[in-house]
Amino acid sequence: MADSKKPSGRAKKAKGGKTAGAEPRLTQAAENYLLSIYMVQEQGLTVTNAHLVDQLKRTPESEGLGTSAPSIAGMLRRMEKEGLITHGSHREIELTTDGTRLAEQMVRRHRLAERMVVDMLGLDLANAHVEAHRLEHAISDELEERIRVTLNNPTTCPFGHPIPGSGYSPCPASSTINEAPVGQPLRLDRIPEEDPDLLEYLVSNGLVPGVEVEILEYAPYRGVVTLKTKDASPVLGADVVSRIWVCPMNCGLGCAVRSV
Repeated sequence: MADSKKPSGRAKKAKGGKTAGAEPRLTQAAENYLLSIYMVQEQGLTVTNAHLVDQLKRTPESEGLGTSAPSIAGMLRRMEKEGLITHGSHREIELTTDGTRLAEQMVRRHRLAERMVVDMLGLDLANAHVEAHRLEHAISDELEERIRVTLNNPTTCPFGHPIPGSGYSPCPASSTINEAPVGQPLRLDRIPEEDPDLLEYLVSNGLVPGVEVEILEYAPYRGVVTLKTKDASPVLGADVVSRIWVCPMNCGLGCAVRSV
């Protein structure tokens, strides 16, 4: 089961490259790389080039990110020179202290933007992620604070993922659906945000964070999982259930039931 601990524990001190006290001037592409590295870490995965490529490919096409080997290698070299990342002994990518701080800032602005377009502007979930990517790069410190206060200090994005700095952490008993027990009441905690078609299916079947679900049948030989909600019995593929997180209802760990 993937570890859902906060990625900030991976932070390393920069080994040079950036002048002490100077704030890196990030390009939009570098901001997207920081966002992607953070999200890979958030899944409990080691940030290898392969995992980074997979995450970058989930970025909206409008961001114009290249995922060729030379393009990625060049960006990682620049980020290492800026003191944003280091490479471990097995060439894994790790955020430095500065890199972690800036990555958390980007993730926070992205998830606040998702909250804003859904809660304030009424945008549907299927389009929130793409629109948030367009907005996140233009949000200043002041605007970020205004959004946070106006939305009454949200702790998660509409997809259930924690907003850095909010003080909220996922339920420690949470797991992906493919690791969860069959026939027990579960609370849907987090859903993937990058696939509009998948989101439309999830929303149409009531599979949104905060609802109660139950696994009726897990049939790995057929590659599907059948769930039960109050109003439907949706069927999901194995590749999807490995990206949806659930938590036992009344797990006894002090986790508040959230409806996001």
